[in-house]
Amino acid sequence: MVTPAAFFFTSLNMAYEIIISQELGINSRQVSTTISLLDDGATVPFIARYRKEMTGSLDEVQITAVRDRVQQLRDLDKRKEAVLKSITEQGKLTPEVEQRVQGAETMAILEDIYLPFKPKRKTRASTAREKGLQPLADRLLLQQKDNISLLAADFINSEKGVSSEEEALAGARDIIAEQIAEDAEVRAGSRKIFLDKGLFVSRVVPGKEEEALKYKDYFEWSEPLKEAPSHRVLAMRRGEKEEMLYLDIAVEEETVLSVIEKIYIKATTDAAMQVRTALQDSYKRLLKPSMETEIRVLTRQKADEEAIRVFADNVRQLLLAAPLGQKRLLALDPGFRTGCKTVVLDAQGTLLENTTIFPHNGAGGLADAAKTVELLVKRYDVEAIAVGNGTAGRETEEFIRKLGLKDVTIVMVNESGASIYSASEVAREEFPDYDVTVRGAISIGRRLMDPLAELVKIDPKSIGVGQYQHDVDQNKLQNSLDDTVISCVNAVGVELNTASKQILAYVSGLGPSLAQQIVNYRVANGPFKSRRDLKKVPRLGDKAFEQAAGFLRIRHGEHPLDASAVHPERYVLVEQMAKDLHADVQDLLTNEALRKQIDLKKYVSDEVGLPTLNDIIGELSKPGRDPREQFEEFKFTDGVNSVSDLRIGMKLPGIVTNITNFGAFVDIGVHQDGLVHLSQLANRFVSDPNEVVKVQQRVMVTVTEIDERRNRIGLSMKSEDKPAPRKLHDNQRKAKTKAPETDMASKLAALASKFKA
Repeated sequence: MVTPAAFFFTSLNMAYEIIISQELGINSRQVSTTISLLDDGATVPFIARYRKEMTGSLDEVQITAVRDRVQQLRDLDKRKEAVLKSITEQGKLTPEVEQRVQGAETMAILEDIYLPFKPKRKTRASTAREKGLQPLADRLLLQQKDNISLLAADFINSEKGVSSEEEALAGARDIIAEQIAEDAEVRAGSRKIFLDKGLFVSRVVPGKEEEALKYKDYFEWSEPLKEAPSHRVLAMRRGEKEEMLYLDIAVEEETVLSVIEKIYIKATTDAAMQVRTALQDSYKRLLKPSMETEIRVLTRQKADEEAIRVFADNVRQLLLAAPLGQKRLLALDPGFRTGCKTVVLDAQGTLLENTTIFPHNGAGGLADAAKTVELLVKRYDVEAIAVGNGTAGRETEEFIRKLGLKDVTIVMVNESGASIYSASEVAREEFPDYDVTVRGAISIGRRLMDPLAELVKIDPKSIGVGQYQHDVDQNKLQNSLDDTVISCVNAVGVELNTASKQILAYVSGLGPSLAQQIVNYRVANGPFKSRRDLKKVPRLGDKAFEQAAGFLRIRHGEHPLDASAVHPERYVLVEQMAKDLHADVQDLLTNEALRKQIDLKKYVSDEVGLPTLNDIIGELSKPGRDPREQFEEFKFTDGVNSVSDLRIGMKLPGIVTNITNFGAFVDIGVHQDGLVHLSQLANRFVSDPNEVVKVQQRVMVTVTEIDERRNRIGLSMKSEDKPAPRKLHDNQRKAKTKAPETDMASKLAALASKFKA
């Protein structure tokens, strides 16, 4: 029997399906199935990988969009219930009000409807109502040819605090002003004008010109709200917060007043003049400050969303950076005065030995340091050396390279966040007998081996990519970064018998508690021999096993497919494929000719379709393959170690460390990243830096600007081969004509969509 509550939620889900289907451009069945899977506890990676037939092969981005939008709609409905309850308790709920509340499509519209009913502190209007002036306000709003003085005289009452006609009219205007400011139609119209016509206006606080030099671009600045990119909005807001800038939102008053007057001014009578006076007061005293506050929130939300997206994209690229792999290596955390903390790690990242060398403290120290490094390399048959890129990084790298070590790869490693890790509880638990300097060197070495496995141990906000990450909504940022890390971990897969509890916690269906249980079981019982042994882990039930098993790998497990991304629920299917070819599963993994004989259509069923079957064949050909790129050795230019070594026109190799909306930052080995502005990324128009570069990409740049005072380096990635003049002119013309017609239209559509949400 279907209960009323179940029917209610089913009806709501059907409504959500229609809305989300239209907004995302996917059919309602896909939305419905995705919502059901999510409600049943399935994770985004699991649905995207192992339930393709059910969702019509929606990817992680689409599934995440469905998840987030359905939550927004549920939050909206929850707020509607609270609003209706509040209005009902006030005894003011009418069928018309209820219909408007139920029909509200966004939180902004809903709050506009609720505003007149919202309990509020004492106002000038509420004081006027207590004096009995509501009827006078209602009469004035009719804007008839009344004698204003006679009307007001009827409301003079010294006992209620109304001693004159003017006091009565002033109180009535206060009531009208509040009514106008709370009118949903007025607010919607005003909001649209602010968004369409409003300007950010920024200026330096007098007397702080030198102190606020980093905000020089915004000393005298104005820009349309709808065109202001995320990084500029956040920069101006930070300057305002630090009391270096004044930031205002400006709009032509007459434009807003004209819209309000069309709604409220109905005649040219004396009463209408009173309404007009109230209207002007309403705008200046109530509506304008309210709109400015609201628009500040909306523009910040939009800027936050874009900054968070950029940050998440950068984190994804950094987490999925090419790993060196399991190599015996020596890692150094460089330093001048305190020396270079040096550790040796085996191929699994286990600490074998640690010491400190002093290559920058004179000839004796240099000789001893060289002798120590050479000894360690020989003793442990070191295959690679990782050097942190912080203070003394380039000098230490140069020292290592001069040793002329044969068959040893030397790599500069970005050490952002290594100090955070070394002082963390995770590091103390891993290496309780070593201080933070040794832990930092270990982290640098492990980052080279496997960036993903090491970086998941620290807060992604400490990794050192993104823009204004400390200024944006921290909850939204954390949620986005969690999604990103989960996506990366599950895309790569996790070796069950060697993974730390930190990376296991990000595996689909697990979390910190079950990750700890897995490690505990592994310690007590030895390595897992098969995926099915996971079911022996305390508190790891069937649901968690279903969600996690496909993303966990066991090399040399009891079943050949335990090392692959084939889910255990499909082992029987693969075994049948092998049986039909008179072979076993291992034969399918090693014999390409045998795999080509598989007729996939023969194995299509109600549960398994061609998308899953194609995934299975892909895994059989390369079981457990790592989707990350192959590692490539990189070397900075010799002799260019600081900003003072740079010259305009120099061509240098570099590594992209960060991508923003306005360009890409590149490490060229001088302890200060240079900026390749959006306009300098290519010889063509570029609207998004991600079209051209990605984090950790190796690039060749030209130095175009050196500003030591502001600690800025300008770079260019443009080639010297310039396009023909005619073609360049055409490109410029296309870029200029695109902005107002196509590009601006898309920006406005995106803006409207964000504000609507």
